Amino acid sequence: MSAAAARNARLADGLAARGARTGSSSGLVASGTLERVVGLTLEASGCPVPIGTPCRVESDTGPVDAEVVGFASRRTYLMPRGTIGALRPGARVTPALRRAEVPQGEGLLGRVLDADGQPLDGRGRLRVARWGNLRQPPINPLLRAPVSQPLDVGVRSINGVLSLARGQRIGLFAGAGVGKSSLLGMMTRHTAAEVTVVALIGERGREVREFVQDTLGERGLKRAVVVAAPADAPPLTRVRAAYMATAIAEGFRDAGRDVLLLMDSLTRFAQAQREIGLAVGEPPATRGYPPSVFTQLPQLIERAGNAEQGQGSISAIYTVLVEGDDMNDPVGDHARAILDGHIVLSREVAESGIYPAVDLERSVSRLAQVVQTPTQQLQARELRALIAAWRRNQDLIAIGAYKRGADARTDRALDRWGRIEAFLRQAPGERCALSDAREALAGLLEDAVDRELQPRA
Repeated sequence: MSAAAARNARLADGLAARGARTGSSSGLVASGTLERVVGLTLEASGCPVPIGTPCRVESDTGPVDAEVVGFASRRTYLMPRGTIGALRPGARVTPALRRAEVPQGEGLLGRVLDADGQPLDGRGRLRVARWGNLRQPPINPLLRAPVSQPLDVGVRSINGVLSLARGQRIGLFAGAGVGKSSLLGMMTRHTAAEVTVVALIGERGREVREFVQDTLGERGLKRAVVVAAPADAPPLTRVRAAYMATAIAEGFRDAGRDVLLLMDSLTRFAQAQREIGLAVGEPPATRGYPPSVFTQLPQLIERAGNAEQGQGSISAIYTVLVEGDDMNDPVGDHARAILDGHIVLSREVAESGIYPAVDLERSVSRLAQVVQTPTQQLQARELRALIAAWRRNQDLIAIGAYKRGADARTDRALDRWGRIEAFLRQAPGERCALSDAREALAGLLEDAVDRELQPRA
């Protein structure tokens, strides 16, 4: 190590220790030098600071905010948080040692923030009581409260058949144009939660305004916090926004609140992490995704869920975009293995005019049996079987080639199909409470339960 680098390292260690003693959030260390820019990757020398350290790079148009994402030997790799601007070789790179980064508390309710926790809504500075870390240590899994309470999401087909639980992490899998945003909006408005935290990651810029004004509305925004990093934001900003929203949700959970965390979308988060990994030299592993993507996904998702006994909970819904309706997409396949279930939106169901287009045959809630009664479980299984029988013989039914008596279950599906479609359909502004969904399912399939409970000869 050169003498200059050694001095910088000692100065960084000294200021970090001083910041830890004093609680300072703005200590500066000696500056380094920008050596090279390749794409969105900035290479600097003389910056011996840890990964994740925020830095400022001088440019002709003003300072550029960046963050350390890796290092090799004496080179430090950074990625910008905003527009690169007019950078020059040899520009000064100044690291800043900051501890408190995430605003937390009741003062966030009704606000729209960026990935750095700064207001986007033009309503002035934040007034928060405390600050937290962007990446909290994980909760001991043995200390988490058990998942046992039902979660009312206000959607009939989900409440009745899939039945989610408070503290569950669920994936909403959908291709383009099958009503993902509409269903997410319904769940945002109708879910029974004290606080809603919404992360809009990598989506269209216009959708941020539409979600805040139309989907949430003035009433919904009063109990919500929105963190936005649209598609034109750098990859580092998109990744940071996901962690920012999760940390904000953790703050409410640790205060004893029941939180609904909505992240749209987990795929855009993974794609942003892929851009970062490839830019710093990671080898592409599965369909161009480097290993760090599949490390970051569980680290993000596992932070949701129940806290310790007597504290709050985070019920999380992550949207997953399946490219070309391919459910075996690497991100979707990996997410299914981590999440507590998945709700699949089907193009076939949408084309039949049923919205929300929930494909009950392919959707699974791993905690449904925890919150469903034995009778409701029988009814849910029977409804799935009737839908499967109908679709299996749909072509024959359409041309009149199916003859009654060929299959008893298909006959029952024919007799009830109009009522089944009415059960599955739901207008965006309509809310169906958990108890109403159970009653509707029971009224649809009560005799099916009677048959299941009859003793077999």
